[in-house]
Amino acid sequence: MRHLLAAVALVALTVPALAEFKLDNRYTDADGDLIADIPTDASQLVDPSTLIFAYTPVEDPAVYAEAWTDFLTHAEAVTGKKVQFFPIDSNAAQIEAMRAGRLHIAGFNTGSNPLAVACAGFRPFAMMAAKDGSFGYEMEIITHPGSGIEKVEDIKGKTMAFTAETSNSGFKAPSALLKSEFGMEAGTDFTPAFSGKHDNSVLGVANKDYPAAAIANSIKTRMIEREVVKADQLVVLYTSQTFPTTGYGVAHNLTPELQEKIKEAFFTFNWEGSSLAEEFSKSGEEQFIPITFKDNWSVIRQIDEATGVSYACQ
Repeated sequence: MRHLLAAVALVALTVPALAEFKLDNRYTDADGDLIADIPTDASQLVDPSTLIFAYTPVEDPAVYAEAWTDFLTHAEAVTGKKVQFFPIDSNAAQIEAMRAGRLHIAGFNTGSNPLAVACAGFRPFAMMAAKDGSFGYEMEIITHPGSGIEKVEDIKGKTMAFTAETSNSGFKAPSALLKSEFGMEAGTDFTPAFSGKHDNSVLGVANKDYPAAAIANSIKTRMIEREVVKADQLVVLYTSQTFPTTGYGVAHNLTPELQEKIKEAFFTFNWEGSSLAEEFSKSGEEQFIPITFKDNWSVIRQIDEATGVSYACQ
């Protein structure tokens, strides 16, 4: 398989370099770790009686409300607070909820993570991983049998489904790849369509509504395991390098003590036999591991720079 970092490097040669990653001016970063500092002014800190948690809006919210049940119960025991699951229907809505102070704990998907950090004061600290500590997923470009598409170049002149513009594997990474390695641009060489979510793209290809789509293969794997789609309904045309998966963290202005309790909840959660394991072990994820935005999201910021992404907050 071709290596996506090479694609990113090529695109970077033709896109003006953006300014260094910078937080919105409502946040500070005195220690240079690229995430918002916890306020030192006690009047700016919050300690809500109910904590609101939202998982990245990639699949059926009802499925994930159930999957997170055991974890939220554990988080309540550790923090001493009620923890409520809040279904989100878009990355933009999730970012705005945290920016407005209505969301306290969240899992932001790979591509929207930098924007959440820059614009919403998101402080990521954890990621799901396998028992051996390995983590991540790959971007795949998929089609269906009988589509007439045998290789990526055959997408030319057809419709290509993306998820949302904030998605790494659903838009940014494949856009860089298609332009640099295959000389194809949306609107010129193929017609782009936006499905809104990865599961919509997978279903769309499986049901032959889209001839091709760019998706995260971890989501495809879980959908196959749940028998939402069958493996033989999909054909993989391209697989990228491994990317970090959903980053979990908190709003920057929660009290330091509460932030530590929330971290404790993630890192002391017992996965064995849990509702979380039942869902996520299908794609090999069986524990939470510590991460840093500065290191683990470096490749994603490179892709953002190469594709001209702006972190300007609306």
